[in-house]
Amino acid sequence: MIARRRAGSALVASLVLVAACALPVAAPPDGHDAADALHRDAIVIDTHSDTTPWFEDPTWRFDERHAEGHQDLPRMREGGLDVQFWSIYMGRTPGDGVAIKQAIARIDAVHQLVARHPGELALVTTAAGIRRAVAEGRIACLMGVEGGHIIENSLPALRTYHRLGVRYLTLTHSFPTDWADSSGTNEVPEPVHGGLTSFGEDVVREMNRLGMMVDVSHVSDETFADVLRVTRAPVLASHSSVRAVADHPRNLSDDMLRALAANRGVVMINFYSGYIDADLVAPIRSLFARLAPEIVALRERTEGRPLERSRAFRDLLAGQEIPRTRLSVLLDHFDHALRVAGPDHVGLGADWDGVASMPRDMEDVSRLPNLTRGLLARGHSEDTVRKVLGENLLRVMEEVEALAASH
Repeated sequence: MIARRRAGSALVASLVLVAACALPVAAPPDGHDAADALHRDAIVIDTHSDTTPWFEDPTWRFDERHAEGHQDLPRMREGGLDVQFWSIYMGRTPGDGVAIKQAIARIDAVHQLVARHPGELALVTTAAGIRRAVAEGRIACLMGVEGGHIIENSLPALRTYHRLGVRYLTLTHSFPTDWADSSGTNEVPEPVHGGLTSFGEDVVREMNRLGMMVDVSHVSDETFADVLRVTRAPVLASHSSVRAVADHPRNLSDDMLRALAANRGVVMINFYSGYIDADLVAPIRSLFARLAPEIVALRERTEGRPLERSRAFRDLLAGQEIPRTRLSVLLDHFDHALRVAGPDHVGLGADWDGVASMPRDMEDVSRLPNLTRGLLARGHSEDTVRKVLGENLLRVMEEVEALAASH
């Protein structure tokens, strides 16, 4: 039974990484107002996008507006997004070296993307680099490796990813690693380690030394507690929302929010309808359960051909009616995190192209100004909104970098 639950969670996790590519998108918002002016003047940072696999597809153009998916250059410009952390992710991989090989290919694809658009994009690795790129009118590109399984129990691999420009590591994905327990995607997997092992603690210490942010999205509650016990630097939850609004294992409890704030870290709110709307968790889970046999067959048919697999997932989901929440529900998560963790500890981690359903009026990245309007309409100050849009993440990066420089 446990094995089936884990397989089901991993299957859903793989599915939602490409599901959004099948969804139609709405037109960008019209009009310019004070909220829009603030949004355009602020540095807007998002810490999690799964658009990255498409960079390896020679037929997909980043500089063209697409009628599907969440993100491309024209829509990023329309939405005023200044900084994107691109996710380096793949699911469980068979055999030693496979995850590392695939990760290097995906990292290279990000480098190649930036090289093809030097006037529009800049590959950066520091908070100061972000500020320079934005001042030059270029979108700053950074990377995060999503899942500790991708280092294959190797600190040299971790260090190599850092040299290649990766600036955070999500310690687990939807399944445990050999050294850390996971929150799962829907059901929580049976704990294997009770949190971090001694090697897991070494990973956290090495990340502190390197100046790489420790990402606690996807980890179990016990792993979260162990990370905060071990780390000397502020931590990042790159794409997690709050349990008080939607009781989902991928979200953070109030105690976790307060602990994150005490650590001087930041929670980047995830936009996925299936995580943030308590009324939609079961319907979306049921949809994926119904599709599971087709997905299993698809995965077997496309083994070793990731681009073909992505296209097949997209086609499978193109005709599905996936429930979508309201923007007000997303704003409820921001309100609660700001109230509990405080205005210095909240940011944006939408999960673009990694989830199957974004809220209405937040259908793709072009709609980001609606978030700024919503936060201001709910009474949050311009200073708080600027912090949420990007300054909080920049502050965490600066503190992580300062600690590394002091070693």
